[in-house]
Amino acid sequence: MGTDLHQLLRSLRVWDPEVTELPPFDPEAAPLAPLELFTEWFATAVAAGQLEPHTMSLATSDESGLPDVRIVMLHGADEGGWSFASHSGSRKGRHLAARPHAALGFYWPVLGRQVRVRGPVSAAPSADGQGDLHARSTGALAAALTGRQSEVLGSVEELTRASEAAWERAAREPGTPVPSWTLYRLRAEEVEFFQGDEARRHVRLRYRRAEEGWTRELLWP
Repeated sequence: MGTDLHQLLRSLRVWDPEVTELPPFDPEAAPLAPLELFTEWFATAVAAGQLEPHTMSLATSDESGLPDVRIVMLHGADEGGWSFASHSGSRKGRHLAARPHAALGFYWPVLGRQVRVRGPVSAAPSADGQGDLHARSTGALAAALTGRQSEVLGSVEELTRASEAAWERAAREPGTPVPSWTLYRLRAEEVEFFQGDEARRHVRLRYRRAEEGWTRELLWP
């Protein structure tokens, strides 16, 4: 029996009050720089019980300018930029080598909030990438050791064999380096904060990097 996608979509509700609380947001009281507000919003999302608040959409473009997007994990955010990691030879790694700009998107539905970040991307020193990798779990190291990210896979069995060997090595040699593993940092040129409103009068505050500090401006929803 088929599913009527149109009907299913129309049946869904956005920001159901049983699971979502839309907090007030006064843009006049926002800090002068976006990182402070991002940290505050992130902590609020965690406290509100948002599942996996550190996951984000990462948009890149290939050599021809065609866009691509996927979900990755935020590894950190500081004055150096918003950080994520991948193999340098992965699709996203190849995109960033050819066109070193990207956009990030966070969505925290329990609060009706989004954050969008755009800017140039650079690879951190190898030592930073290896340090970040080895500070994570055995599973993260095993996944990195499995390698060949984005390459064509012959079979599920092939992946199973490679993954089992990688898990064994990660447990046996937790300091094993993975040269292709790269920590990327996006230096924000633009950061937008979106607060949903029940009456659809959504608040959108955009920060743009200036010669000295940041400029702030409101956007129509």
